[in-house]
Amino acid sequence: MGWKFRKKKKDIPGGVWLKCQGCNTMLTRKKVEEVLGTCPECGFHFKIDGRRRVDQLLDEGSFEEFGSDVAPVDHLQFFDKEPYTEKLKKTQDKTGLSEAATVGRGRLDGRDIVFGALDFSFMGGSMGVVVGERITLAAEVAREEQRALLLVATSGGARMHEGALSLMQMAKTSVALGRLGEAGIPYISVLADPCTGGVIASFAALGDIILAEPGALIGFAGPRVIATTIRTKLPEGFQRAEFLLEHGFIDRIVPRTRLRQEISCCLRYCTPGVRSAEPQPEPAGEPGS
Repeated sequence: MGWKFRKKKKDIPGGVWLKCQGCNTMLTRKKVEEVLGTCPECGFHFKIDGRRRVDQLLDEGSFEEFGSDVAPVDHLQFFDKEPYTEKLKKTQDKTGLSEAATVGRGRLDGRDIVFGALDFSFMGGSMGVVVGERITLAAEVAREEQRALLLVATSGGARMHEGALSLMQMAKTSVALGRLGEAGIPYISVLADPCTGGVIASFAALGDIILAEPGALIGFAGPRVIATTIRTKLPEGFQRAEFLLEHGFIDRIVPRTRLRQEISCCLRYCTPGVRSAEPQPEPAGEPGS
């Protein structure tokens, strides 16, 4: 009797391929990373972590983190499926981050700024006491050192594991940004998918200039929650960046591949008197920028 031999499948390293959520195209991770975490076929924007935001937006080697000594504390002894302290430890080990917000000093095209980014991979980018403290610290440093403030926000909202203490961060960050505005220091807010809950209801929506990535979900409550509550069919594209631009909530939608250049242009217009490390050639413009 004849024997049939199966060809051995070639081993494919995990994480090499990605499926685009926009057009369902199978893509290599390398191709996606070459265009800053976007789909080269349809332009869909994948979620990226805070460290990549630093690499993509700031001058190489210029970032100096501060506020990393501020650590989370389980004041409420919160427990759901597991203790909050254990959930924090697992998330820290998995992401290599101490918390969902990373802030520090840096330069963008030679201009001194204070930069901060939320990381959705850390408990959905939720804002607890530490995130609120780090964002507040960033605003205070920007005011004291006369540097423009740039924050990239992506979050599911307030961290309910910390109860009312997490909600207090909405007021705390807003007051700090109010003082920054009184001092005449500009604040640029970048909204990435998703940006919801207490974050968009506080510091993320208070920018002098508010930019958003294409297709980003932006709103306080999710569309399914709203539709279920009011039992009404919502407009197509409701709470997406394009809808919010049309209704005047944000100033501009900027693809990630042009975000650094767009922010640099904003800084040139907004910070003629803000200290710069050294004169830099102005970046080349693009049609429509």
